[in-house]
Amino acid sequence: MSAVSTGAQQAQPAILSIDNIYLLIGFVVLFLVVKTLQDKKHPKRLTTALFWMLFGNVFLFGDLSIALLGETITYQWVGISVLLIAALAGLGLVSMGTYNMPNDEELEKHAQSIGNKLFVPAVLIPIITVVCTLFLGGLNFGGIFLLDQNHLTLASLTLACGGALLVAWKFTSGSPFMALSESRRLVDSIGWAAILPQMLAMLGGVFIVANTGTAIQDIVTLFISPDNRFMLVVLYCVGMALFTMIMGNAFAAFPVMTAGIAVPFLIQGHGASPAPLVAIGMYSGYCGTLMTPMAANFNIVPAALLDLKDKYQVIKVQIPTAIALLIINIFLMYGVIFND
Repeated sequence: MSAVSTGAQQAQPAILSIDNIYLLIGFVVLFLVVKTLQDKKHPKRLTTALFWMLFGNVFLFGDLSIALLGETITYQWVGISVLLIAALAGLGLVSMGTYNMPNDEELEKHAQSIGNKLFVPAVLIPIITVVCTLFLGGLNFGGIFLLDQNHLTLASLTLACGGALLVAWKFTSGSPFMALSESRRLVDSIGWAAILPQMLAMLGGVFIVANTGTAIQDIVTLFISPDNRFMLVVLYCVGMALFTMIMGNAFAAFPVMTAGIAVPFLIQGHGASPAPLVAIGMYSGYCGTLMTPMAANFNIVPAALLDLKDKYQVIKVQIPTAIALLIINIFLMYGVIFND
C-alpha cells in the first residue's frame, strides 16, 4: 500500500498532491463503509464494511500513523490489513447489498433521453488527462503547483475524473450524493476484484526484492541448454504469459522474467537486440492477461458490469485469440531479435 510512504517524497507543494488524492480516495471508501453499515438488509453487512474499512484506512490514516506510531508499526499494520482483506475475500464474506434502483421502464426512459451523450464523460477522461499532463504540468500560483510534480499523470487523471463527473451531472441532472451512492453499487458488484490490481502490484514488488529473477535463471539452466536459442525464446514468451496469469499484470511479470531469462541468456548470451525482445516479451505477457481472472480489471470487472451469468465468460472467449497471438509472438521474436 503505497499510500503510507509517498507523502515523504512530495518535494513541491501542490493543490492536487498525491497525499490529497489518497485522502480523496479514503473519504470515498469511508462513504462506502458508512452506507454499507446503514444497509440493514445487507446479507454480509459487517464483514463487507470491515473489508472496505481495512482498505480505506491506509489512504486516510497512513501518514498520520507514521507520524504517531512510526514506520515499523504502520507497515506491520498494513501487512496485517492485507492478510485480513485476503481472508475476508477468500472466505466469501464480501457481497452486494441492497440499492435504490429505478425499474426497467425508468432506466429505458433515462437511456433514451441521454442517448449517446452518455459516452462523453468517459471520452473526456483520457482527453483531459493528456491535455493536463502536456500543458498544465508547470502551472503554479505563487509557487504552489496545481498538479503534483512527482505524480503528474495521476494528478491529471484525478482532475480529468472530476471534470467528467461535472459533465455527467449536467447530462443526467444528478448530484454528488447520487454519484457516490451509485459508486457503492458498482464497487459492490465488482467486489474484492476492485482492489486486486493494487494487491498484485505489491506482490510484484515483493518478487523483485526477493530476487525471484535470479531463482528463475538457476531453474532454467537445469532444464534447457543455454545454447538452445529457440527454446529460450519459447520459455521467455510462455513464461511471460504464465507469470502474467499468476500475477494478473504483465508489468509485474516483466522485470522478473526479463531478469531471469531475457537478459542473461538471450541478450548477454546470444547478443539479442533488446528493443524488439522486450517489446514482444511484453506483448506475450498481455496474452496471459487475456486468460486469467487475476487480471480482474480486464476480465472480471466487465463481466460484473455487464451482469453476465458466467463471470469467466470474457476469459473463455479470449483464450483462442490469446494462444494464437502467443504462438505468433514466439516465432516473431525468434525471427527478429538475432542479428546473425
